[in-house]
Amino acid sequence: MKNKKIGIPRALLFYYYFPFWLKLFSELKIEPVISDSTSRDLLDGGVKKSLSEICVPIKVMIGHVLNLDQKEVDYIFLPRFRTIREDIVLCPKFLGLPDMIRHSLPSLEAEVIADVIEAKSDDISQFSNHKNLAEKLEISKTEMQSALKKAAEFWQRYRNLLYQGYLVDDFLGVEKIEVLEKLISKFENSSKLPQSQKEELNSSTTEEVVDIALIGYVYNVYDQYINMDIINKLKEMGVRVHTFSMVSEDIIEKELAELRKPMFWEFTNKLYGAAEHYFKNQKIDGVIHLTAFGCGPDSMLGQILEIDAKDYDKAFMTLRIDEQTGESYIITRIEAFIDLLRLKKEQ
Repeated sequence: MKNKKIGIPRALLFYYYFPFWLKLFSELKIEPVISDSTSRDLLDGGVKKSLSEICVPIKVMIGHVLNLDQKEVDYIFLPRFRTIREDIVLCPKFLGLPDMIRHSLPSLEAEVIADVIEAKSDDISQFSNHKNLAEKLEISKTEMQSALKKAAEFWQRYRNLLYQGYLVDDFLGVEKIEVLEKLISKFENSSKLPQSQKEELNSSTTEEVVDIALIGYVYNVYDQYINMDIINKLKEMGVRVHTFSMVSEDIIEKELAELRKPMFWEFTNKLYGAAEHYFKNQKIDGVIHLTAFGCGPDSMLGQILEIDAKDYDKAFMTLRIDEQTGESYIITRIEAFIDLLRLKKEQ
């Protein structure tokens, strides 16, 4: 494929798989076009083209697709994630996302590439998951398989750093694969602790450090516009932030094994496993569940976590966000929560 541009929306599972996708297209000698960071204008564009009932992450996705269409890309990369665990699916909105985009944006000029992702684990590098992509980009099966293998290896190196305590935030914004490769190599060769795990306090506060587990889907936790930059606000308040991305698959599987039956949705199961791990961790002072208003899977998960938090005597708070959420709401809630945690630590 010559001189064709493929767009990747900076939304939903971009925050989970972006190193994989950047490496994949790099190996295929194709430079992807990533949509702009979420903004008020971008969100408003998505809201205008959305049904009012759908959750804000989907409205954000529609805005990012519109943004890419304005960049005059030839294709928009929008995999249809069906499953990454046997017999467990993803949220129905993920399953129908390409169809939703086509019907919400009938005047979309770019062609949507929507391979069905069916894998038995987070490793989605099987050729069957990218067959349509290979055909559209005129890539041979052998070349695609080689690129997928290298992308999977690179993505696993990135995940290993998250397990050591790095935040996804430490890598976001690095959209050139050459720069991302250097950054990952630098962290791998560093003997220093990740910033999020350091014992020293933020220079802006002299109060005792509080450890908080921020539990939420990656697109809620790491889209700084939607969540009012909650991670940095917590850091400024002297909080060490722990997320589900830092919890290894082995630990999550161990926690899920204690369930009589897992939930229907894979990432909901992952959040449950991570939250249970943090409930049991004496180092964690409190847990915040960050959820989007109208999220069906989270409506079940939130109730379970609230009950379990009481059982473990762990401070717990739910923060719901939508397109109307204001910064003062986030700040007021987390300030009050942290003050209570500090009072508890002093007792």
